[in-house]
Amino acid sequence: MITDSQPILTCDEALRYETKRFGGDEAKEWPAMLQAGHAVATAVLQDFQEIGGFPATSRLLVLVGKGHNGGDALLAAQTLLDRYPTAIADVMFVLGERDLRPLAARAYRALVQTAGNRLRVVPEHGLAQGYDLCLDGVFGFQFRPPAGAAVSALLARVNALPIRLRAAVDLPSAGKFSADFTYATGSVKAPVLTDQRAGRVRYLDLGFFTGAEHGTDRVLTPALLAPLAGLRPPSSDKRSQGHLLVLGGSRDYPGAVLMTVLAALRSGAGLVTAFVPESLAPAFAARAPEAMWVGWPETAAGGLALEGRSLLQAKLARATALVVGPGLGREAETSALVTDIVKTVRLPVLLDADALQPDIVKAAKAPLVLTPHAGEFARIAGKTGLRAFGRKRRAIVALKGPVTRVSDGTAVYHSFYGGPVLARGGSGDLLAGLVGGLLAQTPGDPLLAVCRGVVWHGLAADHLARAHGQTAVQTTQLLDFLPAALRP
Repeated sequence: MITDSQPILTCDEALRYETKRFGGDEAKEWPAMLQAGHAVATAVLQDFQEIGGFPATSRLLVLVGKGHNGGDALLAAQTLLDRYPTAIADVMFVLGERDLRPLAARAYRALVQTAGNRLRVVPEHGLAQGYDLCLDGVFGFQFRPPAGAAVSALLARVNALPIRLRAAVDLPSAGKFSADFTYATGSVKAPVLTDQRAGRVRYLDLGFFTGAEHGTDRVLTPALLAPLAGLRPPSSDKRSQGHLLVLGGSRDYPGAVLMTVLAALRSGAGLVTAFVPESLAPAFAARAPEAMWVGWPETAAGGLALEGRSLLQAKLARATALVVGPGLGREAETSALVTDIVKTVRLPVLLDADALQPDIVKAAKAPLVLTPHAGEFARIAGKTGLRAFGRKRRAIVALKGPVTRVSDGTAVYHSFYGGPVLARGGSGDLLAGLVGGLLAQTPGDPLLAVCRGVVWHGLAADHLARAHGQTAVQTTQLLDFLPAALRP
């Protein structure tokens, strides 16, 4: 099990856990609520950077229910208004102010004390024409449907307002509030994984867990990257940091393998050797001289030919991991070459892109890492689920998507990092190189390498989007944010 991960809880499990931890003692619950409110505000400010930053003169809408979610939202608003003295807030008590539970009422008093006349309580007909931020704290994980016609209509009206960023606390209220981000405070509750209105999920770790708790659905945390930010042993040399081999590229798809190698060179691996069509090697060597480029004989169509098999064989003895697939193409001869390679190689092998074919996956004998997107996963797994497929193939599978999920056949690890900035060609090629380089450094622990690579890739994407937005960027710019991702 990856210890730098924490369990994802059902709503019933979350209730039992919080009951055991706090026992209904408000003296214990209030510090946790303060912590949650501050964490939500901090995360909102970070995510606002993707759209130009939080305006100093922001107008907030805070939707408040009866309980702790409402208190969290109110305290998040207090933190924001305290930091931005020209920001204003509208508060709507969706279920009535009189029914506020004690801690939510205390949170409201704290907001009033901070905001003064910058705060107004509004009924539905008093809503402004638009807001910079909406904080949804109406219902929490103890909500049981239905929401009621009046609340449903209100949430639909709020959804229709022009709002720059919509933030839900823990879960979108009643499954009806349309969030851009959902901030899971203290623990991730399982329904958020399948809620189509949740937007992007951020896990806000409040220190409730140690990482040793049982759970086969888990969320990965940035602590996974801490060893990469530390000092290496003084006696390190390039041979002690792993040697990655990369096999890929074709005349039709030259760029993919180059991106994979560029990412591998940033992974910390000591040596990277790339086998590419011989017509591409000189240009690639000029672009990335740190790698060792080996020109491979080509088929008539520009793919990798069978006759080059001995080139790889000559390097295997000193290598620690192999990546196959980026830009490979689907020529029959090249596919036969790859099938032959994976039958005989005993190094950990990462298969990506065009190497993700059912026959190739079935033929592999070595420890296997697979990095498919949804379409590729359907091609190799059919209707088999992620966990079952990992178990069946004895592989570590990273199923890429808005939430990338990694499974070793036993647990499923969720990475909530990254976002729409990754929705462009080449993102997967960079991930293959990054994971491959980490795999070369820890060949005995492929699960660790994959989880670490997925988190690092996603955090770098977050940094890229916050610096330049989601639109006017190139995929390879992500590489420049890998160092920042190691220094949160």
